[in-house]
Amino acid sequence: MSSENLEKAQAEGKYIRKIRSFVKREGRLTKGQAAALERSWPKMGLTHDQGMLDLEQVFERQAPTVLEIGFGMGKSLVAMAQAAPEKNFIGIEVHRPGVGACLMDAEDAGLENLRVFEHDAVEVLEDCIADGSLATVQVFFPDPWHKKRHHKRRLIQPEFVELLRRKLAIGGVLHLATDWENYAEHMLEVMNAARCWRNLSANNTYIPRPAERPLTKFEQRGERLGHGVWDMKFERVE
Repeated sequence: MSSENLEKAQAEGKYIRKIRSFVKREGRLTKGQAAALERSWPKMGLTHDQGMLDLEQVFERQAPTVLEIGFGMGKSLVAMAQAAPEKNFIGIEVHRPGVGACLMDAEDAGLENLRVFEHDAVEVLEDCIADGSLATVQVFFPDPWHKKRHHKRRLIQPEFVELLRRKLAIGGVLHLATDWENYAEHMLEVMNAARCWRNLSANNTYIPRPAERPLTKFEQRGERLGHGVWDMKFERVE
């Protein structure tokens, strides 16, 4: 849509669909996923219409909170929550089968420190997460939108990074990981240009995979084929 037509549509009060950072590929729920959603959603599910969360009330305790955006099927999120019971974990995912799979694994692990949203991450951050309330934000293997004409759809963009900075506490950490080198370069460029961050890499580029990020089966296969993975950590300094 041209800028002239866009202005005309806005003046007429028409709804203009905003570009999102994902494409919703719903897929079918398995019986196990559907059953897990029915059993565990009342306890572990969070909704956008709840508005601003009181994290101490949500988890019934005070603890550092880790938020993961786009957890896929939830394997690594559940593993991290299981390995760090002293922390709270919130996962955001738009695909219902992934949410169901995550809840199945969370049930099997007996987790008490995990909550999940099935909603757009930008809206959750803006409307449900208080500024300065998070210890860590992690974005692992987001859609790389590898075609150049689609790069504007990538999640890691200056405006979104500034939103993440506001939600992290001072000293909080943003952990990014991708298996697309071009996206890694893009992430690094965006973060280097953003204000009030400190790269935790010794040479201001990438870091080895931290022990707390589980190695996925996909990643293991990629390593055998010689594919790279790039991790980055940035600390909010003000």
